[in-house]
Amino acid sequence: MNISESLIREIVEKVLAESVGKPAPDFEKHVDPSGIIGIKTDTVKCEPFGGQPGVALKDVVDLQEAPRMGAGVMEIDHTSFEWTLTYDEYDLVLEGTLEIEIDGRVISGGPGDMIYIPKNSHIHFQSPGFTRYAYFVYPANWQELID
Repeated sequence: MNISESLIREIVEKVLAESVGKPAPDFEKHVDPSGIIGIKTDTVKCEPFGGQPGVALKDVVDLQEAPRMGAGVMEIDHTSFEWTLTYDEYDLVLEGTLEIEIDGRVISGGPGDMIYIPKNSHIHFQSPGFTRYAYFVYPANWQELID
């Protein structure tokens, strides 16, 4: 039987997480005792969000790990949805084309591009195809700020 280093790491991380009463993430995440966190975004599996067809996301840090800034991965697939941000957000496109429509204008980004959306912007997130991007929000408790 050949046991890989990644399998050993996965088992150890799961045991450690369970020993402190916190479930292990379902994606590759390394938390250093210093507070530095490394996340392999290509291992993050997004979950359906807000009943919006073609929209899925996964927060990748919690408020205990990162109390001031939040982060996650989002996927949108051939869809558009309206949103008002009650927080500041940066989006880093990983795959596809992300379009942010505001006041009839469209700001577009492809892989490697970043888009900043200021607090209180009323926008449409949209994509002509499948898009995957990482989001970074301030403050971290963005979900609590939604009406």
